[in-house]
Amino acid sequence: MKKLLIASLLLFSLSFSQTIQSPNGKLTLTFALSANGEPTYALSLGSKSVVKTSKLGILLKNQPSFDKGFRIAKTDTSSHDSVWEPVWGEVKQIRNNYRELAVTLHQKAEKDRTLIIRFRLFDDGLGFRYEFPIQQNLQYFIVSGEATEFSLTGDHKVFWIPGDYDTNEYAYSTSQLSTIDATVGHAADEIFARTPVARNAVQTPLMMKSKDGLYINIHEAALVNYPAMNLSVNQKTFALSAVLVPDPVGNKAYLQTPAKTPWRTVIVADNAPAILASKLILNLNEPTKLADVSWIKPQKYVGVWWELHVGVSTWNYADTNNVSLAGTDWSALKPNGRHGANTARVKRYIDFAAAHGFAGVLVEGWNIGWEDWFGQWKEEVFDFVTPYPDFDVKELQQYAAQKGVKLIMHHETSSSVSNYERRMDAAYRFMKEHGYDAVKTGYVGKIIPRGEYHDGQWMINHYARVAEKTGQYQIMVVAHEPVRPTGLHRTYPNWLACEAARGNEFNAWSHGNPPEHETILPFTRLMGGPMDYTPGIFQIKMDYYKNGRTTQVHTTLTKQLALYVTLYSPIQMAADLPENYERFPDAFQFIKDVATDWDDTKILEAEPGDYLTVARKTKGKDEWFIGAITDENKRSSKVSLDFLPKSRKYVATIYADAPDAHREKNPMAYQINSYIVDSSTMLNLSLVSSGGTAISLKPATADDVKKLKEY
Repeated sequence: MKKLLIASLLLFSLSFSQTIQSPNGKLTLTFALSANGEPTYALSLGSKSVVKTSKLGILLKNQPSFDKGFRIAKTDTSSHDSVWEPVWGEVKQIRNNYRELAVTLHQKAEKDRTLIIRFRLFDDGLGFRYEFPIQQNLQYFIVSGEATEFSLTGDHKVFWIPGDYDTNEYAYSTSQLSTIDATVGHAADEIFARTPVARNAVQTPLMMKSKDGLYINIHEAALVNYPAMNLSVNQKTFALSAVLVPDPVGNKAYLQTPAKTPWRTVIVADNAPAILASKLILNLNEPTKLADVSWIKPQKYVGVWWELHVGVSTWNYADTNNVSLAGTDWSALKPNGRHGANTARVKRYIDFAAAHGFAGVLVEGWNIGWEDWFGQWKEEVFDFVTPYPDFDVKELQQYAAQKGVKLIMHHETSSSVSNYERRMDAAYRFMKEHGYDAVKTGYVGKIIPRGEYHDGQWMINHYARVAEKTGQYQIMVVAHEPVRPTGLHRTYPNWLACEAARGNEFNAWSHGNPPEHETILPFTRLMGGPMDYTPGIFQIKMDYYKNGRTTQVHTTLTKQLALYVTLYSPIQMAADLPENYERFPDAFQFIKDVATDWDDTKILEAEPGDYLTVARKTKGKDEWFIGAITDENKRSSKVSLDFLPKSRKYVATIYADAPDAHREKNPMAYQINSYIVDSSTMLNLSLVSSGGTAISLKPATADDVKKLKEY
C-alpha cells in the first residue's frame, strides 16, 4: 500500500496539463507533461483539432537529451497587446496581440538541468521555442536533432517542395500527405546545388488544407544561429517531425547558454485569405537593430540581367576557360563581343531608368572572374572590386548621378562564402566610394567551406552577418539562393528581399514554372518574407531571341503585371529588356505606376494553387492597385471595391487579358480600359488560363468624370 501511494504521488508530480486561449478565445493551446515527463502540446480552433497531442524536445549529442524526465518548476502566463510600424511593408501598422505561456522544466535526474518552452498564442496561430538559460550544469552543447512534432488530424491536401539542405528552387507539387514522394518528378537538373533529404521530407513554409476546411501553415520565425527546419512526414499517422540541416560532421547546432531556438509556427484559419493576412511571423521577430532607417528606400529597378538569361549577352567578358585569377592580365584577354556589363549598355539602362522613374539599375557580370568559375567548386574567384576592362566604374558613377539613378551592385559569391567573408569590408567600401547603396548577393553552387549546406547553422550565421555589416555601411541587400526567410526583415529592414524559391528566370532556360506556381508562392515561400521574383516579362516566348527555342514564360503578359501586386516585395524589378518595354508602352505604364510600399493590403479572394486577388493602398497616397491571377484554369470573378472611401470617385485603369489571349498561342494579347468607379462598384474579372488582371485606382478629377464612362 505504501509503495502504491509513493508511485501515485510520483505520477501526480510528473503529470501536468495547462491550457490557454488566444485573445479572441478561438484558439486553444494545451501543454501537458506525460507520466514519464515528456513535454507535449496540442492546438485547436474552436471545436476543430489543428494539431493533436505532439511531442516536444531537443536532442543533444554526447549527453542526455531534453525530451523526457522533466518536472514542472513553474509556469508563467502573460498577455501582450501593442501596435508597431514597420519601416516598409504591406501595411502601415501591425498589431502584436498574444497570450503567452512559459513553462520552466527541470530534469532532476540530469543534475537538475533547466529548459524553458515558451508559447505565444495569437488569434491566427501559435509560435513556440526552446530556451536554455544560464545554468551550472549546461554551458556548451551540441544539438543533434529535435523531438518536435506536428501531429495532424488527417490526410491533408498539401502544397510542397522536397526537403533539401541546399535549395528551395523546386517547382511545387500538390498532393495528399499520404502520397508525397519527393523522388518522383523532382530531378531538377537545372538547379546547381541540391541535397534532397528523403522521399517523405518536405520544406517549410508548408501549406495544407484539411477535409473539414481548415487552412494550416507550418514554418519558423527568427531563424538565428540555428539550422533551418525541414519536415519528415509519417504517411500513416500524418505526424510531421522536425529535420534540421546538418554540418559536415553531422551535427546540427553548436550552442552556449543562454541560448534559444527559432520559433516554430503554426498559422491556422478557416479561410485562405486570413492565412495571407497573418503577421504572426513578423511579430515573433525582434524590432529593428538599426538606429537610423531613413536611408532604406523601397524601389523599382531595371538592369543587365534578363538579357543574360535569354542569351542576348553574357556574364563573362572573354571566352577563356580555366583562367587563373592571380597574376592574370585581364586587359589582355580577347573580349567575346557579347559581354553585357559594358559601359555603353549600362548607360542605355540608366537612360531608360531615368526616363521612366526607376530608382535603380542592377548590373550583373561587371567584375572579373566569370570565366574562371561558372559551375566550378573553386574558392578564390571573385574579389568584388575589380571591373572588367569595358566597365568604367567612375564614368558610370558620374553618369548615373547626373541622371538621378543609383547603380545596384552584384556580388555573386559563387558560394565561396569564406572568400566573400574575407572581402566584405573591402567590397562594401568600394560600393560606398562609387555611389552604390544596394547589393544583390548570390550563392550559386555548393558551399565553401566544403561540406556546409546553404541552410545549415554556419550559413544562417553568414546571412545575418551580411545583413548586419551592410546595415553598418548603410547598404540595402537582396539575397539570391539563401535560406528561405523567417521574418528577419523586421530586425534588419535593410534586408529588403530574398529569392529563395523558384524565380522567373527559370522560364528563360528550363521547362519553366507551371501556371499554378505564382498562386502557391504567397501561401508558402512568401509567408516568411518578400521575394525578388523579378516579374514583368513582356516577351513571353523565347524563340524571339533564337529560332527553335521552345521555352517560354507560362503566363500571359497581364499576369506578369498582376504579379507586382500579388507577389509582395519592397524592391521590384522590371525584369525585361528596355527594348521590349518600348514595344508595349501602354502596358508598361502599369509597372511605372505601381508602388512598392503600402499603407494597407486587402486579400480579396484566394485559394492556394488556384487563384489570388489582392488590393493594396500606396504608402502616403490615395491610390490603390489590384492584382488578380489564376492557375491553368480560366476564371471569372466579381470583385467589390467596398474598401474604397465612400463618396469618392476613382479612375480604374484595367489591364486585362484580351478575349483571344491564350497562355501558349497568344500570351501577349491584352486590352486596357478606363472607367469611373467608387466604393459601390463591383468589377467583373475574366482571366484566361494562367492569365491575370492588373488595375490601378486613382482619384478622379472633374474632367475624368466628364470623359470616362462609369463602370
